Amino acid sequence: MQQSQDAAGPILIQGLLMNIGQAIKLCRTRRGISQTDLAHKAECSVSYLSMLENNKRDPTLSTLTKIATALKVPVSIIFFIAAEAGDLNGMDKGLQGELARTALELLNEPHPA
Repeated sequence: MQQSQDAAGPILIQGLLMNIGQAIKLCRTRRGISQTDLAHKAECSVSYLSMLENNKRDPTLSTLTKIATALKVPVSIIFFIAAEAGDLNGMDKGLQGELARTALELLNEPHPA
């Protein structure tokens, strides 16, 4: 049984990473921020940000933290949205929906300019 849990770990992470780009894009568009502005604030190139949003690259934790800071959202919100974007190997659908609703509520809260 331990083997199947270990085997599921990388699949879970891989599925999450495949949706991180979608989550970044959703947060960016909900905030009304252009790719150019976000790239500047997150100290990365526009082409790199585009590759992230199109799931052609996986962000480092450092880059993800910079992006989250620039978007004025906790990194956890990006993970919650990414989790909702895909079926994470048996994660309770009710929990996924609840996490996503919470994440979107936080995104919709007023934020400083």
